[in-house]
Amino acid sequence: MPTFVFAYRSAKGHRPSTETGQAWRSWFDSMKGSLVDLGQPVIDRTALGNQDADGTELGGYSLVAADDLDAAVAIARGCPALSSGGGVEVGELGDVGDVADPLADPEHRVSAGSLRK
Repeated sequence: MPTFVFAYRSAKGHRPSTETGQAWRSWFDSMKGSLVDLGQPVIDRTALGNQDADGTELGGYSLVAADDLDAAVAIARGCPALSSGGGVEVGELGDVGDVADPLADPEHRVSAGSLRK
């Protein structure tokens, strides 16, 4: 079953409350076996490159298993961010080998250690 990343977009300046926390917990509970990785909230952020100026900012992510994109979108429709001026982006994850990747060539491979420098 494919895995999808849900990238949550919060309204700029949004501050979580007890009520919003309960809404998120309830939504995650409703996913039952589809929730692969609860994910993490974003506590600080910046952006590079072309970003939409739609009044939102990255709020967090989760990984969700679904049969296809339509099924993942059906799950995402319950996202509490949608009722508070935010949004959710849904993307199917693939294997690195599924996309043309010049770094896949062993001559161009980057080691994890070199990325930390």
